[in-house]
Amino acid sequence: MLQFTGLSEINGPLIALEGVPNAAFEEMVSLRMDNGENRFGRIVQIDGGRAVIQVFEGTRGMSLDNTRTTLLGHPMEMPLSPELLGRTFNGAGRPIDGLGEVFCEKSADINGKPLNPVSREYPRNYINTGISSIDALATLIRGQKLPIFSGSGMGHNKLAVQIVQQARLSGADADSFVIVFAAMGVKNDIADYFKRSFEEAGVMEKVVMFLNLSNDPIIERILTPRCALTVAEYLAFERGMHVLVIMTDITSYCEALREFSSSKGEIPGRKGFPGYLYSDLASLYERAGIVEGCPGSVTQVPILTMPNDDITHPVPDLTGYITEGQIVLDRQLDQTGVYPPISVLPSLSRLMKDGIGEGYTRADHSDCSNQLFASYARVQDARALASVIGEEELSDTDKKYMFFGRKFEEHFVNQGAQEDRPVEKTLDLGWQLLSLLPREELDRVNDKVLDQFYKPEQAAEKFA
Repeated sequence: MLQFTGLSEINGPLIALEGVPNAAFEEMVSLRMDNGENRFGRIVQIDGGRAVIQVFEGTRGMSLDNTRTTLLGHPMEMPLSPELLGRTFNGAGRPIDGLGEVFCEKSADINGKPLNPVSREYPRNYINTGISSIDALATLIRGQKLPIFSGSGMGHNKLAVQIVQQARLSGADADSFVIVFAAMGVKNDIADYFKRSFEEAGVMEKVVMFLNLSNDPIIERILTPRCALTVAEYLAFERGMHVLVIMTDITSYCEALREFSSSKGEIPGRKGFPGYLYSDLASLYERAGIVEGCPGSVTQVPILTMPNDDITHPVPDLTGYITEGQIVLDRQLDQTGVYPPISVLPSLSRLMKDGIGEGYTRADHSDCSNQLFASYARVQDARALASVIGEEELSDTDKKYMFFGRKFEEHFVNQGAQEDRPVEKTLDLGWQLLSLLPREELDRVNDKVLDQFYKPEQAAEKFA
C-alpha cells in the first residue's frame, strides 16, 4: 500500500493531498498523526492527482507536515452478522453499547449495490402500527417508503417510539419482523429517551439502533442512514426478515450535507442545499422494497421536520417526489392536545389500495377509508363557513358535520401513546363515527355495506 507523508491543505473536516495516483471516489483512507493516533477518512473529491478526504473524527491536532496517509483500496464497509439485533451503534457503525465488536460473517459496502428495477416485486400486505389514523387512512404497506412530515417541537419522536413498540405483521411472517432505527443529529436526552423506551417496552432484542448525536462530527450524520440501510438489506435479503427502517431526522441529515457541500466549495442550489440533494435522497429512499426471489423486505419510514412548517421547503418537497405518499403532522392539532396530531387530508399512502381489503385487513376497509376522507373534507368546508357566519347560522347538516369533525378528532385521530388499536377495532370505530351523519350523506359507500355497518342509534349513544 502506498503511504503519503504530509498534506497540502486542511479545511474544516476536509484535507487535501496532491499527487495521488489511482485514487477512487469513496475509497477509505487511514491517517496516522504525529502522536501515533490513527484516524479514518474517505475520499470525497478527485481532481486530477488531487484527492480531497473527509476525516471522520475531525481534523483537530493534525499536522500539514507529518500526517501519514494510507489508501486502503476499498469503500467504507459495515460488518454484518445476525448478532446485530439488540445492538446499539454510533453513526459510523461502531458499537457504543459496551458489548464489544461484532463478530461479522461478512462486510458490505455502505452505499449498497445497484438493483435492477425489473427484479423488484410490487409491495403488498400491510404493516399494522396500532395507530388508527395511519392504519385506516394512510396504511403502511410492506416494502413501501412512507415519510412522516413533522415540525420542530412536535411529537414525532414519541410517534417514532410508538411505531417501534407496536408495529407488527399479520400471519406467518409475524416472527420474522425486525426494526432498524437510525437517529441523526439528536441531543443526548432524546437519544436516552429512545434507548430507555425500547428497553422498557421489551422490544430491544428485535431492534438494531444507530445513534448519531448532535455533537458528533457531521460526516457521521451522512454515514448513519447508509450504515442502517446496509444492515436492513442484509437482514432482509440474506436472512429473510421483514425490516422496518425508521430514520429521524432527515432534515438533520440534509443540513449536514449542505454544510459538507459548502466546505467543498460547491455552488449551492435551492435554499443553500446542494444541487444533487434529490439524487442523494433518492440513493437512500430507493433502498426500500421487495426483491424477486428473496423472502424478506425493507420498508422505510423517514421522519423529517419541515423548517417553519413549510411543506414547500426543499427537504419535504424532494422527499415527497421520491416516496410513495406522506403522513403530515399538524401544528394546530398538536396545540389542542391531540396525539398523534396527524392531519388526515394531506396525508396519503399511494400503495394503500393494493395491501388492504379482503385477505389483508377487512373487506370494508377501502369503503370506510374513502367515506371518512370525504366526510372530513366536508367538515373543513363547514368550519370555514362557520368562521365567517358563525356556527349558529349553519344548516342542520353542516352542524352534524361539525359535531362529526370534533368526535372524529377526539376519538379516532387522538389516541394514547401506549394505546395499540387492532385494525378491526379502528374500522369499527370509523363506522361508528360515520353513523353520526345522515345516511344520505354517505355517498361513497353502497347500500349493502351500509346495511351492515350503519348504526345511528348505537353511535348517538356512544358519542352523546
